[in-house]
Amino acid sequence: MSSAQEVTDATFEKEVLQSSTPVLVDFWAEWCGPCRALGPTVDEVARENASTLKVVKVNVDDNPATATHFMVRSIPTLLVFKGGKVVEQMVGNMRKQDLVNRLTPHLG
Repeated sequence: MSSAQEVTDATFEKEVLQSSTPVLVDFWAEWCGPCRALGPTVDEVARENASTLKVVKVNVDDNPATATHFMVRSIPTLLVFKGGKVVEQMVGNMRKQDLVNRLTPHLG
């Protein structure tokens, strides 16, 4: 079970853009091997930063409007939102420490 909340095209604005805390959005798909490899890392980061970071997942197959709006061309793509704006973008699988290093300036 994932530590990240699933969001949809319908709930994205409320859950991400209107969030008072920074949000890490994982754009993924069931068939994507690198997405499945990155999933446990994203879940771990979600658990470890639960007090300062909201982590959500968007299935690009089920929610194409959101993926298209944010120009997600390759998955996995991770976007960090702060105050409703994208402040960081990461594409592809990565080590946990690299993800944490990219997130840290946007927390707190």
